[in-house]
Amino acid sequence: MRDVLLQCAGLAAIAVALIHGVLGETKVLARATIQPERLRTLIRLVWQAGTVAWIGGGVLLIAAPIVASAPARHWIVVTFACVFAFGALANAVATSGRHFGWIALSAVVGLAVAGY
Repeated sequence: MRDVLLQCAGLAAIAVALIHGVLGETKVLARATIQPERLRTLIRLVWQAGTVAWIGGGVLLIAAPIVASAPARHWIVVTFACVFAFGALANAVATSGRHFGWIALSAVVGLAVAGY
């Protein structure tokens, strides 16, 4: 059961990351007026770096149950639980809790910790 919870955490992490990337491009960055254009490109790339990192975290959470090393499983779960918890906290504070992102990220943390 723990393995299934970790894999669900990984799938949820990937889903949250993809939603983050799509909404960032279509809702946030599409409306933002950022000058010079070079800076706009940098901000887009930094935004999507978070998306790629969260996808990587999701992949590692999915793979954690098949890793033969208990310490590797431990550190994968602990590291990404902290990463997603920070994202949830930052989202909740920045949006005063009015955005669903902190709930989705908290769900990833909960599933990962439950699967630990």
